[in-house]
Amino acid sequence: MSPTPTGRLLGNDLVLTRTFRAPAADVWASLTDPERTARWYGPWKGDAAPGRTIEVQLIHEDGQPWTEMTVDACEPARRLALSAVDAHYRWHLDIVLAEEAGVTELRFTQHMTDTDGVGDIGPGWEFYLDALVAAREDRPAPRFDDYYPAMKDHFEAQR
Repeated sequence: MSPTPTGRLLGNDLVLTRTFRAPAADVWASLTDPERTARWYGPWKGDAAPGRTIEVQLIHEDGQPWTEMTVDACEPARRLALSAVDAHYRWHLDIVLAEEAGVTELRFTQHMTDTDGVGDIGPGWEFYLDALVAAREDRPAPRFDDYYPAMKDHFEAQR
């Protein structure tokens, strides 16, 4: 059974959410501790301070390349904003955590300049956020082939 897409476009912002029965500080560690990010996205190295650049290894991409990301904002257990530029896109990512009664909502936003490519980008973020959920629950990582191209139409229909 294929996973169900949850992401939506709000203007040029691609927004996805996940909910965890855990304190925001623990979810934050899954987003920022290099040993924990290695379980679902990839390890990183460098000085992770606002305005600084880190290197992140994309373990689920062909060749597992390293890429540079700039830390635009870092408010522990609350908000992390990152940006990067590659051959295809400018990536402006914003992750906000909100905790209430021991349950933390993660709101992931990619600020896009336009919605071209959202049919390719959206399924990727669904995959990565589900990989985060799987890593936190000690389950095997999902398979990208279950996300793309199956979810492409969901995102393109929102343009």
